[in-house]
Amino acid sequence: MNSCQFKLQPTDVYIAQFPDDIQGLLTKIRLTIKSVAPDAQEKISYQIPTFNLNGNLVHFAAWQKHIGFYPGESGIAAFKQELAIYKNAKGSVQFPYNQPIPFDLIAKIVQFRVSENMKKSTRPKRAV
Repeated sequence: MNSCQFKLQPTDVYIAQFPDDIQGLLTKIRLTIKSVAPDAQEKISYQIPTFNLNGNLVHFAAWQKHIGFYPGESGIAAFKQELAIYKNAKGSVQFPYNQPIPFDLIAKIVQFRVSENMKKSTRPKRAV
């Protein structure tokens, strides 16, 4: 047994279940998020990859015809114009496989969410 073996993270296991082309997209999304939010912790929540930084940051998932990206309601609202070409809802957006994935836009949304989540820790607590 090699002492240099690494432990697979739950996100690695999630990504590995998909075909190679989808794995590549998921990996690039994961790396995009990590580059903007290096201190965020990875976990599986709602059975999909999730990044947590002072609360839920973003989620992403592969579906039959699209990548789902879940930055929450505020993340969608802040980038409403840029996301208008994609099917989206209150807290989610769908990036179809037959169109280029907008990694730069994902990075901008994650940066927005990082700023938003970091403000949570600097707000004074209200008296109960």
